[in-house]
Amino acid sequence: MLSAKGLFQEIIDNDESFRLFCSIAAGGETQGGWENARIAALVPDGERALASKITRHGADEDKHGRIFNALMKKRGLEPVPVPPDTDYTMLLERGGIGLAHDRLKADQALTVQDIVTYLAHSRVTEQRASEQMELLRKHFADHPDLGRAVKMISHDEDNHLAYCHEELLRLASAGHGRAIQRTLRECALAEIRVYRDVSLAVMAHMGRILGWPTAKSAVLAAGIHALYAYERAGGWRRMVSLRMPERRDALGGPAAAAPEFA
Repeated sequence: MLSAKGLFQEIIDNDESFRLFCSIAAGGETQGGWENARIAALVPDGERALASKITRHGADEDKHGRIFNALMKKRGLEPVPVPPDTDYTMLLERGGIGLAHDRLKADQALTVQDIVTYLAHSRVTEQRASEQMELLRKHFADHPDLGRAVKMISHDEDNHLAYCHEELLRLASAGHGRAIQRTLRECALAEIRVYRDVSLAVMAHMGRILGWPTAKSAVLAAGIHALYAYERAGGWRRMVSLRMPERRDALGGPAAAAPEFA
């Protein structure tokens, strides 16, 4: 019987599949770091108090990218190019979700609506990241190589999610509630499609590396499609609800240093 722990254990036990997994993860985190740094630089005057939190968000993402690269280096592995069909952040941008890179490369201040778009996009994608890291923490918190990395990244993703809730609720109380809900819904429905497609692509690449039989690959693909059906039927709503988090001002300080991997 297939299990999430067994599947991931198989991936991390093989150098080539582990290298691909870490390369994909590092690429996405590094991209997120760049995006947040540009957003922090372009925050409108009325939202300047957010700049330090956005900067912290980006610093965390950069740190996560370094952690995944360090995990590869510890095993004597070099990163590999990220296959385009597994590039979650790029595919979201191509789908018009979040702030376009052309917008971020321009030296023009963002608008409050742009900040709503950024926070809504982050609230949806950080929900996904928080859930994924919680799953890894559940199964691998005590792993000799991955444990510290998984716990640190999971903690950070929970902080990012808390920050998005708090800031979106602040903007909703300032009169942006309808725009926030509309943007959240658009982001969530697009994200579940991209996540399905990326998951199918990642599993296809892993299957080729690990030599999975056709039946195993078919079962995994069916599971991914079943998850998408659940999310499309209503599971996406967990990504758009807003509640005041227990962790208040979660990004109010400097980013923690990345652990060393000897």
